[in-house]
Amino acid sequence: MGIIASSSVLKIVDEKINILMVDDQPGKLLSYEAILGELGENLIKVHSGMEALEHLLKNDIALVLMDVSMPRMDGFETAQMIHGHPRFQNTPIVFISGIHMTDLDRLKGYQHGAVDYLSVPVVPELLRAKVRVFAELHRKTQQLEALNARMTTLQDEERRRIARELHDSVGQLLAAVSMNSALVEAESHKLSPEAAKGVHENAAMVQQATKEIRTISLLLHPPLLDEAGLASALHCYVEGFSERSKIVAELDIPQSFEGLSKEMELSIFRVVQECLTNIHRHAGSPTAAIRITQDKACLRVEIGDAGKGIPPEKESLFRLSAHTGVGLRGMRERLRQLGGTLQIQSDGHGTQVIATLPVARTPVVPPPEVVGSGPSEALGGTVACLSRTELSSLQARSWLRTKKSRAQISTPP
Repeated sequence: MGIIASSSVLKIVDEKINILMVDDQPGKLLSYEAILGELGENLIKVHSGMEALEHLLKNDIALVLMDVSMPRMDGFETAQMIHGHPRFQNTPIVFISGIHMTDLDRLKGYQHGAVDYLSVPVVPELLRAKVRVFAELHRKTQQLEALNARMTTLQDEERRRIARELHDSVGQLLAAVSMNSALVEAESHKLSPEAAKGVHENAAMVQQATKEIRTISLLLHPPLLDEAGLASALHCYVEGFSERSKIVAELDIPQSFEGLSKEMELSIFRVVQECLTNIHRHAGSPTAAIRITQDKACLRVEIGDAGKGIPPEKESLFRLSAHTGVGLRGMRERLRQLGGTLQIQSDGHGTQVIATLPVARTPVVPPPEVVGSGPSEALGGTVACLSRTELSSLQARSWLRTKKSRAQISTPP
């Protein structure tokens, strides 16, 4: 494990970081390229906000250097759109401007998600120093993500091993004890009343222990997931959850899926498992609903309850992974490794968790009816779950069109 993890980290260290430079003036882009060339990173030059969106959708961008004053779509609007997308909420943006330099301009930049605001003419040493810091921060983040991914894999392997040991070793021993107890019970009439009672109680405890071992083994790693697939494993788990928790849980799931790897099936199962556990522990809900749908581009998992919901102050913190619990962080990490996203919506009438995963390799344009739907549909649905290499300017324009149309719909006359 140490050798594999170390090799992954070393590979990340050797890879170049993508830095996106956005300016409508080619001369400025050339000057930034000359200043930053000695850093040895991959510098991407684009001339508009639309081009910036296209490259973000196709590449892993560590940092965006962006001019504020650009035709058609300025830097502020571009930054707002970038951070409005679930995949790019934490992408750092540095504004570079020679015009919008008042305190109000700087405040507007920071409100739109900028991490820094530089003035023109740019001091080369200052720009290089700032970009170097963000590049190294991105590398460190990638290294942590690689280690987290490896830890998740090892945890799953250990869960599978323990589940197998419980079933094959402890389970078999309990079965043998149960058979021996049955022989003694058959002749319990020869024993004293106290001894006969003890024999019956031992048999009952062996049965209870066998049942609990079977449940623990199932929770650690459901054998049906490997043998019969995701649908069968979830049906079995949800039925068992309802029986144990007395929460009425309904599952709406297709009988078969296309394009799902074993890793995806396991991640979906763990997301459902974690959400139902949270509903049982925290929601106070009598019901739970799980709905899984799949189209040509995405698989979507929705888990909802009718409980007390998440307090508003906590819900805002849940959007930042640093303030979430271990279970929620684990779900987000699993989905992130597979290119997916996780969203949480809550009010006083319940909570809904929405996970999306890419499952196809064919570009899909968001349908017209997505305009006017909720933000999670437009920004966290079809476009969000496509892989970076599958998106073109058509998707970027659709993204922009959806954003602008929603703004027009919500603007009072």
